[in-house]
Amino acid sequence: MTKHFQDQLLTQLLRNLLGDIDAGALELLRSHLEWVEIAAGETLMSQGDPGDSMYLSVSGRLRAYVKDDDGVDHMVREMARGQIIGEMSLYTDDPRSATVVAIRDSVLVRLAKSEFISLLSSSSQVSIALTRQIIKRLQTAQTRSLMATPVTMGLLPITQGQGVSAHDFSLRLAAQLGRIGKVCIVDAASIDRDLLQPGLARSDADDAEVNRRIALHLDKLETAHEFVLLVGDAHPTPWTQRCTRRCDEMLLLADAAQPPVLHETEVQYLMKRSARSEAAEILVLLHPADLRCPTGTREWLARRPVADHIHVRPELERDMARLARIQSRTAVGLVLAGGGARGIAHLGLYRALQERGVEIDFVGGASIGSIMATFVASDRPLDEVMTIARRSFSSNPTGDFNLIPLLSLIAGRRLRNIIKTAVQSLLGHQAEIEDLWKNYYCVASNFTQAREHICLNGDLAKAMLASIAIPGALPPVLLNGDLLCDGGTFNNFPVDVMRARRGVGKVIGVDLSNRKLRPIALEEVPGNWALLRDRLRPRKQRRYKIPSLIGYLMNVTVLYSTSRRGESQKLTDLYFNPPLERVGMLAWEKFDHIVKQGYIHGAEQLDGMSAEQIKPFRRHEA
Repeated sequence: MTKHFQDQLLTQLLRNLLGDIDAGALELLRSHLEWVEIAAGETLMSQGDPGDSMYLSVSGRLRAYVKDDDGVDHMVREMARGQIIGEMSLYTDDPRSATVVAIRDSVLVRLAKSEFISLLSSSSQVSIALTRQIIKRLQTAQTRSLMATPVTMGLLPITQGQGVSAHDFSLRLAAQLGRIGKVCIVDAASIDRDLLQPGLARSDADDAEVNRRIALHLDKLETAHEFVLLVGDAHPTPWTQRCTRRCDEMLLLADAAQPPVLHETEVQYLMKRSARSEAAEILVLLHPADLRCPTGTREWLARRPVADHIHVRPELERDMARLARIQSRTAVGLVLAGGGARGIAHLGLYRALQERGVEIDFVGGASIGSIMATFVASDRPLDEVMTIARRSFSSNPTGDFNLIPLLSLIAGRRLRNIIKTAVQSLLGHQAEIEDLWKNYYCVASNFTQAREHICLNGDLAKAMLASIAIPGALPPVLLNGDLLCDGGTFNNFPVDVMRARRGVGKVIGVDLSNRKLRPIALEEVPGNWALLRDRLRPRKQRRYKIPSLIGYLMNVTVLYSTSRRGESQKLTDLYFNPPLERVGMLAWEKFDHIVKQGYIHGAEQLDGMSAEQIKPFRRHEA
């Protein structure tokens, strides 16, 4: 960067950070700052080092890692331009809590602790402004996205032939991103034109002077735009290599109809990179508009260490809009809780969301919520989804009892057949989780390892069976030698999992744990014969208001999750809790009634919101 441009950008960032601060105080602060440049892959600070300074990122992108007790690094945060790093060290003597590395060439300013102490005694304005910023960050620590919004995105075609035009794709993506912020498209030709030197972009990639000129130009574009799209060439070229070095994230564009082999660009520029200190790679699989459901996604993912994947039909505006929301970190995630037959209400609430223009980009759930989440992730027309769901659950999926219940009261064969048939009808084949149009997860409980298990890949039907396998009521599922059972045991309302997904900006949660059992007016639980005689009476004449064995098992397995209900609710931006009066957990015969109750509750909640309240959840209009 030139000194003039660098100074202008720093002034702008400091004003954004500190708010209304007078010119004298700002200049005093700047006099205590030291410029720092760090190359991609270099370490800014290491976990355990003395905390002797804070930094403000002026350009570039950095990533923070925390090492656990087993010595494994876990990514905890990404930081872009304008974000502060290591600020707590100014107030405490604690060592660094994380290791921070640059994932592209970055420029920062450093405020040493000694300079900070001197500054506090010189200016109360600066002291108050910095302290306010620290408090604000601590208050938003739980809701802050782990992944800063990428500004510069590389678009690299990785399949041969005419199936992928990175230029055409960039135009479609820019049209959608333009509804969110200002966008510019940069390719080799535009670099040559803007810098008045034909052939410059494709000149030697190791030429330091050329790289400096291009870097300065891109930095200026970044300050003037919310999004910069770097369009790589169809083959390995110096310009393509520069794109891989200068972006915050890379979108690898692949024609899904082609063989999933590595492209020459990947072999030359990407395979030797370190995932720890390089920009994340996102596989974007492109499909025709009339495809029912993708297939073979696992083969694409097995060949490349990508951070995520997205299925897109470029000709469908809604798919390009979904990609734009994910890349701008404004995507909407929908989380569906477990609750037996009561979970059918999710479908009614989903209809209410659709009718009011709320577009779902990610979906996840536990137990029955995992099945309803699959219906949403299929991206099939809602009427078709309703028909398949009604047909699936009309035959009482939990009605095949074991005569000798050695492992479970219910045999589970009927439920297994229903789920497999529903997947086939919905998607056209026995799909895997990776094949769904909308990114999906479901939660199971790993009995063998006594922990939560998040299903992100593999056989879709098996994952749903595991998530819904209520201990004692339904048989567990074997996966890689482990026994998996109902996800509600650990996490019946897995909002925290959605919060951690790349791209999610807003979370909608549908909770079903609203029932409070009435006190039972008995001194002791009646014996078996007394209970049996009572069950033979008409419902209104029964004396003992005690749950059935299956109802008891289904409720008791989610007690721990229910105790976390308030904690999960705080992580939602839009929360639904349909009352579902007089709906039991096995009331499958009430399909239409339950759907209607979910719809009415959703419609009432949404229609009671102001236009400003619902706006962040609605699709961006042209």
